[in-house]
Amino acid sequence: MARHIYSCPLRWFDMDAFGHVNNVVFLRYLEEARVDFMWRLAPGNGSDAFTGGVVVARHEIDYLRPLVHRHTPVTIETWVKEIRAASIDLCYEVKDEETVYVRAATRIVPFDLEAGRPRRVTSEEESFLTDYLEPEPGTGEAAGKGAGKSAEGAVTV
Repeated sequence: MARHIYSCPLRWFDMDAFGHVNNVVFLRYLEEARVDFMWRLAPGNGSDAFTGGVVVARHEIDYLRPLVHRHTPVTIETWVKEIRAASIDLCYEVKDEETVYVRAATRIVPFDLEAGRPRRVTSEEESFLTDYLEPEPGTGEAAGKGAGKSAEGAVTV
């Protein structure tokens, strides 16, 4: 199990009128970390993993502490919570050595841009993502690929 580490610089224009990083800017930070994770670290030279397109289906963000501008970048740790047949749940912490500012999650869906529709996670993508899969809290087991049931009993894909 590993986490992808991204060093994210803060920009003066990220702040809002209240003197802290604006809540919407955190989505941009998460995007930077996600793109760095998926495209720069995708397996193998010449691999087409994730290059066909990925869309965001959902974001969840818990703002824990205000973050003010400084010259030191924040660290964004990214890991995989669950791999399903046609979607991937990523988790993040935006933090420094002393403070976690944001905890977030994103559901992404591999997408076939030419066909204009979602596609399945490839075996190469699954292999890459599995290295970053962390156990569910309290279970000691990682969530795997494939259809399952949510807490409400709905089938997820």
